[in-house]
Amino acid sequence: MTSRATARRRRAPLAILGALALTLSTLTAPALAEPDLPADGAGLSQAQLEARADGTTGIPGENEVSRSRNMVKVGSLPKQAPFDTTSALNTDLAFQDNYAFLGNYNGFTIYDIRNPRKPKIVSQVLCPGSQNDVSVYGNLLFLSTDSSRNDNSCNSVPQPASVKESWEGIKVFDISDKKAPKYVAAVETDCGSHTHTLVPAKDRKSVYLYVSSYSPSASFPDCQPPHDKISIVKVPVHNPAQASVIKKPVLFPDGGNPGHTGTVETGYTSATTGCHDITVYPQLDLAAGACMGDGVLWDISDRENLVELNRVQDDAHFAFWHSATFNNSGTKVVFTDELGGGGAATCNEKIGPNRGANGIYDIEGKGKNRKLVFKSYYKIPRMQADTENCVAHNGSLIPVPGKDIMVQSWYQGGISVWDFTNSSKPREIGFYEYGVQPGNVVGGTWSTYYYNGYIYSSEIQRGFDVIDMRDPRTFPAKFFRTDELNVQTQGNFYRW
Repeated sequence: MTSRATARRRRAPLAILGALALTLSTLTAPALAEPDLPADGAGLSQAQLEARADGTTGIPGENEVSRSRNMVKVGSLPKQAPFDTTSALNTDLAFQDNYAFLGNYNGFTIYDIRNPRKPKIVSQVLCPGSQNDVSVYGNLLFLSTDSSRNDNSCNSVPQPASVKESWEGIKVFDISDKKAPKYVAAVETDCGSHTHTLVPAKDRKSVYLYVSSYSPSASFPDCQPPHDKISIVKVPVHNPAQASVIKKPVLFPDGGNPGHTGTVETGYTSATTGCHDITVYPQLDLAAGACMGDGVLWDISDRENLVELNRVQDDAHFAFWHSATFNNSGTKVVFTDELGGGGAATCNEKIGPNRGANGIYDIEGKGKNRKLVFKSYYKIPRMQADTENCVAHNGSLIPVPGKDIMVQSWYQGGISVWDFTNSSKPREIGFYEYGVQPGNVVGGTWSTYYYNGYIYSSEIQRGFDVIDMRDPRTFPAKFFRTDELNVQTQGNFYRW
């Protein structure tokens, strides 16, 4: 988590919060949840999880919802024009104060979430460009454009990347007026910006963006092979118009994983040609990279110079290293595998429990000798239809003291809340999923994050959902507050 000013955070000594957590863990469920939740304070058993709240069994139908009894949808808004077409995919989320910011292939939307049960649209900015992953920092919003356009304006149209004058990269908006964001800067980056990671400078006078992109081609003038690098954009906070690329560090001088070919059914590994996503933990000077064929741990003590500590591969099970999440203490990393690119049915018996799953790694050793040590896989235990695109996607920690609990999107596999406190024995403790998306289109939940007491989901086709998790195991998280959340920029929940 990041903050615009540390002093603005609501502070509480760790010891007090620990005592609070201990007290809360003894509370019984009826005070927090629906009447049918257990009264022993232990949350749902595995048998109770399988006995779904609506009584359904198997795969829910097109207009059905299947959920565990501790997951209750309390608010939602469908996509609104001009973001209501099937090609206008909802993407990533960021949060600030009482606002949520949701990227979309057509631009971004700002929601008022002061009352999470009744979210309201404050404004929508039409600015087409695929991905449009979003992050926020103070009065600035950053948008990733990963589709070749004829210029950097919000009126641009697609233009082949083989044309030298084409543009893709980072766009910067001033959001001091949430009702009327202003476009203030654009920075072109090699191969565009599939995702970006916000890294505050240590003096807080500027912010860095680690821009991840991949898939070069000899026919693309601004995206040449081997592209074993990222772009580092530096943005002066008080003069964002001066944002620029300051470095293009080569992170894989040996070329990274060469990959191997295959299919979703038989297995394959993507060759590394850049990174898909990077997560940073600035307080610990650490970064974890999900880089196609490689999972990487870096030292970022010098924000402009990433130093590799360890690199891992898993050609037997991982097809595409997609994203990374540290646990709160920074002693573990969860990597996700985007088998099939998010468009395939990978949560069925044919694919099995270990491919298209999360990989849980402990960080062992100290200093320059830290290494990523594999512990286990986690995949949702509920089988999905062969028509449902389903794969591990974006999620965040739920801030529970002393526990490692994460909420995560699985596209049409829905939302999964799972506990990996024991790295070797992860288990699901809650879920919420819609039935098959009608129309044979890419659907499901893209990003699901916990923010100030509620779970927020970016539903690719359906819109913006708010879920209340009513479970004693996660109840302490309802007392945690932060004024800004970019999930790829992590921080310690209870020490700042």
